[in-house]
Amino acid sequence: MDIRIGHGYDVHALTEGLRLVLGGVEIAHTKGCVAHSDGDVVLHAICDALLGALALGDIGKLFPDTSDEFKGIDSKILLRRVCNEVEARGYSISNIDCTIAMQRPKLRPHIDNMRSAIAAVTGLDTDRVSVKATTTERMGFEGREEGVSTHAVVLLTK
Repeated sequence: MDIRIGHGYDVHALTEGLRLVLGGVEIAHTKGCVAHSDGDVVLHAICDALLGALALGDIGKLFPDTSDEFKGIDSKILLRRVCNEVEARGYSISNIDCTIAMQRPKLRPHIDNMRSAIAAVTGLDTDRVSVKATTTERMGFEGREEGVSTHAVVLLTK
């Protein structure tokens, strides 16, 4: 059996008046992510983890922020395209584990919806998708509510 592990990390600045989309779910909040796409740091980190496991670079290589094609794009579309790359190489996603660092809003009420959205795009059962959230105890850019970050780890099998 061929097993590959990938790690992804993404970060976006937050600013007033923009949509906040995390894990494929729009969340009501006063701030949203500054980005070329919809700014979904969770799905971007997952994309990077999957691409990293395959040694295909990162999300910016496949979907450059200089391309109008990706302006405002729903990150679920990007994740589906990355999953197609995984499948085309004969791999399957075994599981996904993500941690979101953000001071506000509280994300616990949205986690199950995020897991379901990610599972729907990747074709996984929800028990193979983990999404966790943490504050940074008001430290760093996340704690000051200047931005949000996500770490993701994936396991691929062939």
